[in-house]
Amino acid sequence: MSSEVLDRSLVLDAVRVTEIAAVAAWELVGRGDEKAADQAAVDAMRTALNDLDVEGEIVIGEGERDEAPMLYIGEKVGKGGKHKIDIALDPLEGTTLTAKAMANALAVMAWAPKGTLLNAPDTYMDKIACGPGLPKGVIDLDKSPAENVRAVAKAKGVAPSAVTVCVLDRPRHAEIIASLREVGARVHLITDGDVAGVINTADPTTGVDMYVGQGGAPEGVLACAALKCVGGQFQGRLVFRNADERARAARVGITDFDKKYDLHEMVRADAIFAATGVTKGALLDGVKIEAGFVHTHTLVMNSATRTVREVRMKRPV
Repeated sequence: MSSEVLDRSLVLDAVRVTEIAAVAAWELVGRGDEKAADQAAVDAMRTALNDLDVEGEIVIGEGERDEAPMLYIGEKVGKGGKHKIDIALDPLEGTTLTAKAMANALAVMAWAPKGTLLNAPDTYMDKIACGPGLPKGVIDLDKSPAENVRAVAKAKGVAPSAVTVCVLDRPRHAEIIASLREVGARVHLITDGDVAGVINTADPTTGVDMYVGQGGAPEGVLACAALKCVGGQFQGRLVFRNADERARAARVGITDFDKKYDLHEMVRADAIFAATGVTKGALLDGVKIEAGFVHTHTLVMNSATRTVREVRMKRPV
């Protein structure tokens, strides 16, 4: 089933969808309005999805139906056809980054055969990730950040001081950051952009070896789709702050609230992942308008073929 779904035409479709959303969000870069930027991206992405010959269902989206008027969890998109797919998306990952014209805002989407993406609730998740080329099981969510750095360093044949770890700059991560610095690791702090932070481990040019910290569970599924395409590793565990969040997890079918998920439990089949830069970042250039043309830069990955492509688009404004 996965080989049928993940054909070349869907790879190109994924690129078009994230390109359209990124260009729409770019119009609001630096204008100080997070909600307007997000809404522009949502509107554009939904229109693009509904123009495709797919039978898609939003598994990771803008929230539950009573919270989001479109691209909500469970919404059906597409014109129908032979391709039945689960869709995980974040039309604008980095609304604050966009509003403030800061780096690393992205339009992000992943899809996989129907029934194969984890329907993660809108709660937090403890996460750890690393890129490809390392022994299976080298990272472990139940070990300390320092222990994981030592394990990655040993696998790479370097000192812990040569390992760089990406962490969201949040008060809740103070102990993680202290543990990493105690072992001598270099800590790369980011202000926003949980998906981009994990994906940085997939590209050696970023210099990021590992990602650790607590972020959104839905974003974890998106990041796993990207890591699956390159052979990275990921572990995550849902974090619940109250009974309402546990009830939210139960509504999407979660029964083991303490389960430690690995990458292949979150993305259970071959997947396509696409991300288009809204603002310039470590992985992607942002949208640019020059001499009457709009330029975009997209990263698209296909786990079925283990291919990673950079796509640059130029079209008249």
